[in-house]
Amino acid sequence: MSVELRVGGKWRLGRKIGSGSFGDIYLGTNVYTGEEVAIKLESTKTRHPQLSYESKIYRYLGTNPATGQPAVGIPQVHWYGTEGDFNILAMQLLGPSLEDLFNFCHRRFSLKTVLMLADQMIQRIEYVHSRSFIHRDIKPDNFLMGLGRDSNVVFLIDFGLAKKYRDPRTLVHIPYRENKNLTGTARYASINTHLGIEQCRRDDLESLGYVLMYFNRGSLPWQGLKAATKKQKYEKISERKICTPVDILCRGFPSEFATYLNYCRSLRFEDKPDYNYLRRLFRDLYRRKGYQDDNVFDWTMMKQSALADVNAGAVLEPGAAAVAPEDNGSCGANRADAGEVYAGKQELDLDTPEDITVPMRYLTRPDTAYGAAAATATAAAAAAAAHMPYTEPPPAPSPR
Repeated sequence: MSVELRVGGKWRLGRKIGSGSFGDIYLGTNVYTGEEVAIKLESTKTRHPQLSYESKIYRYLGTNPATGQPAVGIPQVHWYGTEGDFNILAMQLLGPSLEDLFNFCHRRFSLKTVLMLADQMIQRIEYVHSRSFIHRDIKPDNFLMGLGRDSNVVFLIDFGLAKKYRDPRTLVHIPYRENKNLTGTARYASINTHLGIEQCRRDDLESLGYVLMYFNRGSLPWQGLKAATKKQKYEKISERKICTPVDILCRGFPSEFATYLNYCRSLRFEDKPDYNYLRRLFRDLYRRKGYQDDNVFDWTMMKQSALADVNAGAVLEPGAAAVAPEDNGSCGANRADAGEVYAGKQELDLDTPEDITVPMRYLTRPDTAYGAAAATATAAAAAAAAHMPYTEPPPAPSPR
């Protein structure tokens, strides 16, 4: 006779669907309505608890004060509490991360998909900033697609490293500081973050610029660098990033990407970014290219092929384990149990075969046909990426 595990009085705890630096994530089902959620469990004995902090940020951001409605692209919290030896967070179940989808699409997105994603990603960051927070860990793993009627909505997750950059009442900005430890993921960190400068709004947006170029190119010039220690690897990433001019990074792609990055780097510490200007850059390019506003991403059509492959038995069985080749960890005090620590810094910059051991992004549904296919593509990309040196991508078509 099996024992049914419940949390919060109404959520049936199902199988494990992922892992995070803080603990495990399970599928939960409302015993009264059948609604499925993601259940995050964090041991009460962890040295650096973050789930309570993260749940408060989700609740704070979850309602848009301008409309009184749930904020677009922010996961909704259903319940938070402590039971036994665990802190527990029940929240909205989401689909695959953009990193998972990037692997599913053979590690290259079309310009159309990049532009559609950029528009939503800028909106999510703008909303978080409007609520007086900065995210500080902008990367593909922290953007997930929704499920069902939200399947074309990009969600921003993982606020464990988020920080207030101003007082919400007075709007007084935090002071400029130097000699700060790197917080976030080195691959996508801004240059000022590498230099130890206190993060602000400009840094989230600069990180997004690197994410967009990662999607365009398939990789970044500072990936795959070898070093004896993680600290030395940080330094190599920083040096390569600083020494790579924006026009070289964006060479062969529409000039709007270089314009975006140059704008972000030109902002001063307390400057409010012109989010509308940045979105217009990409929206105008989208229209000039003649793309249809149809919400058809690169993976939309590929899903049908994946379903056919699953039905033919060509991919993983439901629930099979998968690995992700990219950054599934972060740096900072709230993540001190996530990896090796060097002088208050840490990183899980997964570029080497021995690093590729992190489970597929949490909050996804690996038991679905698409999830299984994505897991297969992710694992294949991991194996390939582990043994492939960085190569310059071929030039893209002219932007005009």
